Amino acid sequence: MQEKIKVLIIDDDQELCSIIDKYLKNADYAAEFAHTGAGGLKLALTGDYHLIVLDIMLPQIDGLSILTEIRKESVVPVLMLTAKNEEADKIRGLQLGADDYLTKPFSMAELMARIESLVRRYTQFNQADRLAKTLTLNHLSIDVQNRLVLLHGIYLELTVKEFDLLYFLASHKGQIFTKRQIYQQVWGEAYAYDDNNIMSFISKLRKKIEPKALPAPFFIQTIRGVGYRFNPRG
Repeated sequence: MQEKIKVLIIDDDQELCSIIDKYLKNADYAAEFAHTGAGGLKLALTGDYHLIVLDIMLPQIDGLSILTEIRKESVVPVLMLTAKNEEADKIRGLQLGADDYLTKPFSMAELMARIESLVRRYTQFNQADRLAKTLTLNHLSIDVQNRLVLLHGIYLELTVKEFDLLYFLASHKGQIFTKRQIYQQVWGEAYAYDDNNIMSFISKLRKKIEPKALPAPFFIQTIRGVGYRFNPRG
């Protein structure tokens, strides 16, 4: 019997959680809930989840602090829930390692679509791509099947979206992509004109993979006025 997808919801709005629970059960997901920051953090660090949905505004410990602790231990996908117009919280969440965010109020259809997209990429990142096994580019090694990245033999901790972004660009090295194309390929949905999201992920990824001695990025290059490409000499 196939194991159910396990989703952890950390949100103090119990009425909202009850609604989410019904939708997750209808999708045959197993859901667990925490209504305080402390309780959510404990579950997040001890449970084995395929996805965590995390509200920013929580009693005891805020969502951004919880995300920081999660990223010290795990690369599980994290979908952040933010209040309307809290742009700074969205950007901060992405910088700390969130894979996606959703602004309240939202529809259950959109929430489920984002959950399914993140779970799908986490559990089976394109079965055909797994056949590629490993990409070796300069001193960067990308193990596709095990979703591992090594730089000079040292393991790099990447989030799900960071890995997807890196693999997409690296597997098409030398090819230039616009932000729209990157968003559609990596996020798997229509472009939302959210340049800050893509730029934030590119920035975080560069900090992890780029040689610190170089004055300009080597692996992921910016093509001014167009988009990005993976160095053809990589």
